[in-house]
Amino acid sequence: MSQIVVIGAGQAGSSLVSKLRTSGFDGEITLVGQEPHPPYQRPPLSKAYLLGDMPVERLYLRPESYYADQGITLRLGAQVSAIDPAARTVTLDGETLRYDQLALTTGSWPRRLPAAIGGDLDGVLTVRDLRDVDAMAPRFVEGAKVLIVGGGYIGLEAAAVAAKRGLDVTLVEMSDRILQRVASPETSAYFRKLHGDHGVKILEGTGLTRLTGEGKVTGAVLSDGTELPVDFVIVGVGIMPASELAEAAGLKIENGIWTDEHGRTSDPSIWAAGDCASFPQGGARMRLESVGNAIDQAEIVAQNMLGAGKPYLAKPWFWSDQYDTKLQIAGLSTGYDKVVTRHGEGGAVSFWYYKGDQLLALDAMNDARSYMVGKRLIESGKSPDPAAIADPATELKALLKA
Repeated sequence: MSQIVVIGAGQAGSSLVSKLRTSGFDGEITLVGQEPHPPYQRPPLSKAYLLGDMPVERLYLRPESYYADQGITLRLGAQVSAIDPAARTVTLDGETLRYDQLALTTGSWPRRLPAAIGGDLDGVLTVRDLRDVDAMAPRFVEGAKVLIVGGGYIGLEAAAVAAKRGLDVTLVEMSDRILQRVASPETSAYFRKLHGDHGVKILEGTGLTRLTGEGKVTGAVLSDGTELPVDFVIVGVGIMPASELAEAAGLKIENGIWTDEHGRTSDPSIWAAGDCASFPQGGARMRLESVGNAIDQAEIVAQNMLGAGKPYLAKPWFWSDQYDTKLQIAGLSTGYDKVVTRHGEGGAVSFWYYKGDQLLALDAMNDARSYMVGKRLIESGKSPDPAAIADPATELKALLKA
């Protein structure tokens, strides 16, 4: 009987094994995860779960019984130490598993602060998994002083939760502005004001020189010489693809685990999907860190493991919840040279990214209508006149028919 092993029990891994079954695969499937929990959603960790508004069971993507019912063996709390592509085996906690095909959905790791500047002190935390959030939740008490390092979406979401819980929040961003790597100045300005209105102190163009404390963090020295007392620190300075196993196995690495358009790695029996995988698109290579990509890519890979031969064409979309604002993003803004602003009802606003006459992406704040229409326009390759987008009298749905 054919055996498929999937390493990485996150969103991509769960989607992949489920798609294998619904696509008719009747062989053995083993899903291996480092954590003791069945596959769960990560986006709510730093929001609803941290706020105490969502019990852990609601995080689970499927009930644990689902996997048994589908004949999928879950190996949780398990550590894979090696992959042997020649023998087609995986070494797992001293045991050897044989595979006919292997899929790597190992996700990513949060970047951490160096120990040399205090990154190893107690109270210096990252936001990536349940263990991280369970460790920080008791620290979210009213009046506590938290320093957030990094003004990307992870840092801003953590700042929003902390402010809602009544903490004293300071966020430092080394770049000239928050969200500089991923969004326009207009989007940065929107969220800078939003956080300022909720009492968050945002210091842009400001780095962290070092953290201080004896064993436990108690203070921070910033690049401008400012010294801050802190009770704990949240680090949100990006993530790295978890490609260590693949690299040790001799697979090709290129900003993550290299795959072809079908999701196959440099070894014909091994596939990859999700945050850890880099794939070709539009004449370049990309790696996407999003739930949408994890699901869509994993499902295509599952079908291709069964011989479908379908190329993966990403349709990027993302979201972020901060306070009462829902940000929805469609497309990739890389290379934009113009941003068009559209104002909607009740304070809704969207920023549309153009490169020349081509619509690349949009950021929509509390503007689901603009998001849905913009997403469809981008996916269909349509680029409306920017003046029509900016005109609030323009009926957006009409642009889809143009």
